[in-house]
Amino acid sequence: MDIRNFNYDTEAIRKKDRDHFLHPFTDFATFKDEGSMVVVDSEGPYIFDSEGNRYLDGVGGLWCVNVGYNRGEIADAMADQARRMVFYSPFGAQTSIPAAELAAKLAQLAPGSLNHVFFGTGGSMANDSAARIIHFYFNQLGKPTKKKFITRHDGYHGSTYLTMTLTGVAFDHIGFDLAPDLVHRIANPNPYRRPEGMSMDAFLDSLMAEFEAKILELGPDNVAAFFAEPIMGAGGVIVPPPGYHKRTKEICEKYGMLYVSDEVVTAFGRLGHFFASRDMFGIEPDIIVAAKGLTSGYAPLSATILSDQIYDVISVPQADGAMFTHGFTFSGHPVCCAAALKNIEIIEREDLCGHIRKVGPYLERKLAELDDLEIVGDVRGSHFMMCIESVADKVTKELLAPEARVGKRIADACQKRGLIVRPIAHLNVMSPPLILTEAQIDEMVGILRDAIVEVTQGLRREGFLKP
Repeated sequence: MDIRNFNYDTEAIRKKDRDHFLHPFTDFATFKDEGSMVVVDSEGPYIFDSEGNRYLDGVGGLWCVNVGYNRGEIADAMADQARRMVFYSPFGAQTSIPAAELAAKLAQLAPGSLNHVFFGTGGSMANDSAARIIHFYFNQLGKPTKKKFITRHDGYHGSTYLTMTLTGVAFDHIGFDLAPDLVHRIANPNPYRRPEGMSMDAFLDSLMAEFEAKILELGPDNVAAFFAEPIMGAGGVIVPPPGYHKRTKEICEKYGMLYVSDEVVTAFGRLGHFFASRDMFGIEPDIIVAAKGLTSGYAPLSATILSDQIYDVISVPQADGAMFTHGFTFSGHPVCCAAALKNIEIIEREDLCGHIRKVGPYLERKLAELDDLEIVGDVRGSHFMMCIESVADKVTKELLAPEARVGKRIADACQKRGLIVRPIAHLNVMSPPLILTEAQIDEMVGILRDAIVEVTQGLRREGFLKP
């Protein structure tokens, strides 16, 4: 492991962090005792902690540092904009050059008629805005009962009150409230967990029948939209059966619903395209939401990208003097938009989408080799969006007991070897920077193998696996 010499008082920083910083998604069972790893430096696909240890960042910050760390030209673009004109209100009839240029660029990159961009500061805000705009759209059309949304079990759409209601990860709901009777769920389209003996075609047919039955149960006049990630992210990196998105889009059209493609994770190169909806899955959604890779994590920014059809309805004044009263102080922030423009320039100039189309299948093949390990039940995903599912029995697909904390143990074993992967219960997720080389992929997979072997031995000693 590469070591750098830093002069930080790590314990003092950890104490301030423990005492005052309420982290997103904190595990209080361990946080108060163990505290945080203090990340202080970065370069390419690597991060460094305050004690000088180097780690290959297998999660890309959080699905987002697509062009890698320490890109000075993005920092320079942000600094130049901040020195020139750091901010002015976007409300009404003021704009900035970066916001206007970025909106036009996203309209160029997005499929079909998705030509209108509303900016926020994160994926949750992008989905929240989509939901509010959809309700406004149907109100404008004189269809005020079309309010309900359909999402999938284990789909993830954000952490505001509304978007956590859209989110179908039951674990994330524990102890929190959801908006009542607004969101209704259909099945997770997970091929690995489909009924025993069912073909993929039959599984797809069953999912479509369930979707249509749910719409009819709620009443087509009451259902506004379907929210779907092209590949489900935090819910387990689920790649649905081939044809899933085309058929769900057709059902939406049949019943006058809008289709929202949540590309917060999948956009900007992670699957080898700027947007995956059309280029990988053959659909043109009514709305695409994006964030994360839009700036590669260099600044908080999101985009809710609307079709001409929606814009033409919502841009008509609803009454004399009425306004489109949705927006945020930092919508289209000039510094964030400057970061996004430079980030997109890098992705295009270095053909990172082409790079991912080349090395993504290599990552898939190398991770698939871990299938020979005893507890590896499934290796799934696409390109630079991958997941390993650990099981107690590969034949029955039985999960390990929750108290085994297998995902966390594998992540910890990787971290001590110089690799960061994300644990989610019995899963380990990888979404590295798009600049990874085949040699760095080999390094990542080698560490994963050693870590899983070590954890397997520990699980057997502790009785979580059969002798």
